[in-house]
Amino acid sequence: MDAEKIRKVACIGSGLIGASWATYFILKGLEVNLYDVKEEFLASGNARIDKNLDFFEEKGIIHSDERKEISSRLSLTPVIGDAVRDAQFIQESGPERYEIKRQILSEVEKDAPAEAIFASSTSGLLITEIAKEARHPERCLGAHPYNPPHLIPLVEMTKGEKTSPEALQCAYGFYKGIGKEPVILQKEALGFISNRLQSVLYREMVDLVLRGVCSVEDADKALLYGPGLRYGIMGPNLIFQLGGGNQGIRGMINNLVAPSNAMWLPDMAKWEKIPDEWADIAQAGVDEEMKNRSPEQGRTNEEIIRFRDEMLVQLLKLHGKF
Repeated sequence: MDAEKIRKVACIGSGLIGASWATYFILKGLEVNLYDVKEEFLASGNARIDKNLDFFEEKGIIHSDERKEISSRLSLTPVIGDAVRDAQFIQESGPERYEIKRQILSEVEKDAPAEAIFASSTSGLLITEIAKEARHPERCLGAHPYNPPHLIPLVEMTKGEKTSPEALQCAYGFYKGIGKEPVILQKEALGFISNRLQSVLYREMVDLVLRGVCSVEDADKALLYGPGLRYGIMGPNLIFQLGGGNQGIRGMINNLVAPSNAMWLPDMAKWEKIPDEWADIAQAGVDEEMKNRSPEQGRTNEEIIRFRDEMLVQLLKLHGKF
């Protein structure tokens, strides 16, 4: 299939991720069938999409006279066969459990066109396992977005043992063509790239707090106002390239990173299970952190989400994404 000819997408699941995907697809001119098992789930998903479009309109990303046309590209259905029957691309965003994703795939394959690509939004499951009972495993691949998908460009693509190179390249071209930034894993790995990197960072942060080195709030500040600002501009390898001056990243590694890591790494966290007491400690710490935020930054989940999205739009504009 030619990626440029994909115009009809089925979104399976209307939760936070599915509704966000649907928002992005209709914003990019695609026709979308949004499916969920219950009408009430669809209503909730549709409300999320409306809210996302309200935000885009308020920020001038879309205009009021475009809104009706954009919304008209969305259809809702509680019948999975109706959602996928004429779909060229299927974005699955169901619960993160192998048995559920296999069941969804089985239902999809009953009615989906033979050439339709099945892309799972899984945040870390193996596509080989998801597609092991599929009729057409060659069409199945992983396409993990970062939340919220209607704003964050990253899509981590992973192939199963039987995924065809043609399906993978078609999906890559599709995502790239609608403004996403897809990366392809060269081999399957639980958690993919970004979640594994994030997990290592989070484990060390938890360990520092539990050891009494810093508070939850100060850990957030250390990342936000330090490396986090640079990470919004470039990745760690480019950062080290610049840090090494004329010697580049090679000099940075040999002269600073390797010697300092030789001292630090032996003292860093190595445990493999989040401590049982951490959830309560984290919640107490975050509650305190939220109270200390300014009104402009937001002090409730809803207010902070809005603040986050406003900052993301400004950053994405600098990256030429809006």
